[in-house]
This record gives sequence, C-alpha cells and structure tokens, in this order.
Amino acid sequence: MAKKLRSAELNPGPGFRIQQEFERLSVPVMQELSQFEVPDISDLLNRLYAIDPEIRCLSGRYRLCGPACTVKVFPGDNLMVHKALDIAKPGDIIVVDGSGSGSRTNALIGDIICTKAQHRGIQGFIIDGLIRDLPAIEELGYPVFARGTTAIGPLHRGPGEINFPIACGGTVINPGDVIIADDAGMVAVPRDIVSTVVNILTSQRETNRAYLSAVQRGEFSNEWVDNLLAQHECLIVDAAQDESPTTQTPSDAIVTKS
Repeated sequence: MAKKLRSAELNPGPGFRIQQEFERLSVPVMQELSQFEVPDISDLLNRLYAIDPEIRCLSGRYRLCGPACTVKVFPGDNLMVHKALDIAKPGDIIVVDGSGSGSRTNALIGDIICTKAQHRGIQGFIIDGLIRDLPAIEELGYPVFARGTTAIGPLHRGPGEINFPIACGGTVINPGDVIIADDAGMVAVPRDIVSTVVNILTSQRETNRAYLSAVQRGEFSNEWVDNLLAQHECLIVDAAQDESPTTQTPSDAIVTKS
C-alpha cells in the first residue's frame, strides 16, 4: 500500500516556525511617534513604507500605534493566528500576511478570535486578506483592518510563521516595527529608525505649521512649481499666440537640444 508522500508533510523550519520573543520599543518612544500624522510619516520615509490602502479599517474608526507581532499563514489557514494570541503582548498589533489579493476565498479571523485578542490586550489586527463576522466585530468595538469580508471560514492546519519578516500590503514588516494606522492610511516604521523619524518630524513641526497657517490665510506662491518645470525644460505652449496651427510631421514634432 502506498504511503503518504513526504511532500505532503509539514517540515519544521522555514515556513513552519515560531519566534516567541522580539525587541519592542518603549511605550514613550511609540507615543512620541503617534503624535504625527500617517501621511507626514510616510512622506519622511520617501513614500515607500505605506501599506496598501485597500487594507482599511472595516470595524469602525480607530487609530492604532504599536509594535507589530508578525504572522505569515498559508492562504485560507489561521492556525498561526490563533497561536499568535499566546505570543503577542498587551499593546501589540497582530499583522497577518495572508497573501493579500491573491487569497480571496477564506476569512482569516472572525469575532471569536477578536474577542480573545481583546481579552489579551492586543490592540488590533491588520489582515492582508479577508475577515468574517463583521457585524459582531463592530458590536465588539475592536479595530480590524482588512481587505474585505466573506462568509467562508478559515482552516486550521498550518503551515505558517510567527515573528519573522512578512509582506503586508506590499510592505516588508519585521517583528517590532511600529505600525500606525487610522483613517488616513497605514505606515510601518522600521524599529531601528523610529527615534530618528521622531526627531526629524519634531524639528519640522513648526515650519510645517507656519506654512499651513499661511496657506489658510491665502498667502502662498507656486513659484517652486515653475522652477521645477524650468529645471526639467517642460515645453509650454501659449495657444493664444498660435492662431493658425499647422500639421507637423513626426520628425517636426521631435524637440532636440542643441
């Protein structure tokens, strides 16, 4: 009688492993970062650390700021999400790589797991995938960011990983990176540069406030736009000076530098 193929077995190691501890920043440092708006943080990080806006808060209007407890699951399976409830500490945000838009069948969490997470003091979930039981989660008053909802529940078989690097919404997230999420979007700040980001944003705060105040008074100039267009030699055509347009051949339409 043929035995089960070894390729069907779960193999301990990459793809099926758990790291129980990771370094978290102090609460005061994360509170300092939380004073700043998500778009401002994203701009400072050159717009490369924002999470896909299709992942949004489905359960209400909430703002999260805390360390990421990362989970990677096999599409449609949430065994490791359940285990993450034992690994995450109060104040953590569980961030799940569920293969995103490539997995549009099974939910990865529902109201029961949210209730358990709330009892454990976990701030909320960010799910690169689907959820279910949204009305019950809304009634629970628990923050859940996800791509959408479905009635189809998850499997509980594995494999998966906890607290190893993941991809969530097109952004690489490591355990301990600081997540800030609200109605304006989400950004993942690498743990080792959080203090630098806070210092730079703090130094820019008064300048930004002064600029916004001037704009609100109607005091602004777009001279910087013209300077940038000139720098890149943008072709600007004044239609009022050309009342008899002529047909150009393809070669005539090519502008070259002398």
